[in-house]
Amino acid sequence: MIIIKSKKEIELMGEAGKIVAGAHRVVKEAIAPGVTTAELDRVADEYIRDHGAQPSFKGYYGFPASICVSVNDQVIHGIPGSLTLKEGDIVSVDIGAIYNGYHGDAARTHPVGDVSPEAINLMEVTKQSFYEGIKYARSGYRLSDISHAIQSYVEKRGYSIVREYVGHGIGQSMHEDPQIPNYGPPGKGPRLRPGMTLAIEPMVNEGTHEIVTLDDNWTVITKDGRLSAHYENTIAITEEGPIILTLEG
Repeated sequence: MIIIKSKKEIELMGEAGKIVAGAHRVVKEAIAPGVTTAELDRVADEYIRDHGAQPSFKGYYGFPASICVSVNDQVIHGIPGSLTLKEGDIVSVDIGAIYNGYHGDAARTHPVGDVSPEAINLMEVTKQSFYEGIKYARSGYRLSDISHAIQSYVEKRGYSIVREYVGHGIGQSMHEDPQIPNYGPPGKGPRLRPGMTLAIEPMVNEGTHEIVTLDDNWTVITKDGRLSAHYENTIAITEEGPIILTLEG
């Protein structure tokens, strides 16, 4: 069941979203060669708690950290630890926070120092695919219109879309209906309407879309060892169009 949010609930989700956005800002500022992924987790956790929120991911189905940090060929769900970032890496950071009973969720992929032009292009295409998708996050379109727009943009540029993991509804629970694939034909699924709140998150691979889960049962990597990028925001559908809830300002 898709839960329609009131304007007040969307405002509350916006407060959670701003905390998530702020946590992303401080993590981005901390990213540099020589920094461990555990340090990024510490910075984000501190920011979230200092702003009166709780990390959504800590303990979620047993996840051991406050954020997910996935480096290079790691697609999602990387567990922060002793891994040290180095020049030329790319690092995907996924952050969720719950504030006053409502969740915000967003992901970004960042360069570590100077990175290859190929890595820069992958990150830019991944981010832009999100914005191509939300052109259809408007009342009257169907859910898969978002999915199709993302897939079309990505594949026309020679990249592939991860199939096994998808976006999702969000609100008082971090994962609500509906699931939002980043691929598929247009014109399918529920019709979009004001009050829907969605976490849209393209996961884009440089090579094959196929993935493998490591023995820690969390970290997902590309099967061919090539790079992956991730970009996500929580949005609300309104009468006037989509509003991104996980941006600062």
